Amino acid sequence: MTVPQSIVFNGDLGSGKSTVSVEIAERLGMRRVSVGDLYRQMAQERQMTALQLNLHAELDQAVDGYVDQLQRDIAASGECLVMDSRLAWHFFTDALKVHMITEPAEAARRVLLRPSGPAERYTSLEEAKVRLMERSESERSRFIIRYGVDKARLRNYDLICDTTRADAAEVIEHIVAGYEGRLCPEVLRDAPPLLLLDPARVYPTEDIVTLRGLWDSGYVGDVAAAGDEALEPLQIGYTGEHFFVVDGHRRLSAALQSGFRLVPARLVAEVDEPVVGERSAVDYFTDQVRPGLIHDWSAAHGIDLPLPRPALLDGDAVLAGEPGAGA
Repeated sequence: MTVPQSIVFNGDLGSGKSTVSVEIAERLGMRRVSVGDLYRQMAQERQMTALQLNLHAELDQAVDGYVDQLQRDIAASGECLVMDSRLAWHFFTDALKVHMITEPAEAARRVLLRPSGPAERYTSLEEAKVRLMERSESERSRFIIRYGVDKARLRNYDLICDTTRADAAEVIEHIVAGYEGRLCPEVLRDAPPLLLLDPARVYPTEDIVTLRGLWDSGYVGDVAAAGDEALEPLQIGYTGEHFFVVDGHRRLSAALQSGFRLVPARLVAEVDEPVVGERSAVDYFTDQVRPGLIHDWSAAHGIDLPLPRPALLDGDAVLAGEPGAGA
């Protein structure tokens, strides 16, 4: 894979974009630009919270217009840089587009612990979780209306990284490896996005008692010794809220047994895209995933996969970021 000019970061609030983008910019000797810092400064100057500025921007196009033009100018300049922005992926073409995700409660915990300014202050974990979701939904709605793009669609990006349990150093190593063409280049080059998922947050779609070779100590030992970057990518579906295995249960099990916090995967189908035949990702998940299957897989691997919302099991799916998602 040809090394792109720039790396642009987008992702969930509290997913660690700032920490990771700062470190990667220093490591690669690139200038870093943070649109989030700019928006917080604009909010402070207007004596608004970050959420209030987002809601104001839905009515006043001048707020986004200034920032948009700045990003267009930077993208057109050809400068090799790191961009921390929720919409840079839309303006940059010659760049590695990285989308970072994390479990909502973990995101809220991180945001609550970090130093807060007048534009971003929360009094409880629950308030942080609700307000972060509101901000994300406000941005998503604004981007759909104003630009005709949906930030929740994974195919907008080249690399998706789940930072729920992986620390910053691990995330940085994986992203740099992808940028330099050392991590799953065949996926990044030919079939992006490359998914770097937390194996403890991926749902099985087959009953554990029917799967052979899960506890083969020789195989698990080989996987552990080789490391997660050497693992053949899993085949994964995505409902808009949950990731699930289409092919690769044995590799996923070995990753969990080996203590991996990230595993590489290829996106087979997203939301309404077909997994097999005419069955969409949502329909496939609804048909295959049941409470007993989730419980048995979780118990066998010492993890705690939450049961999907009843509405999703009834086929009533919502995209990540829509009202009710992650509730």
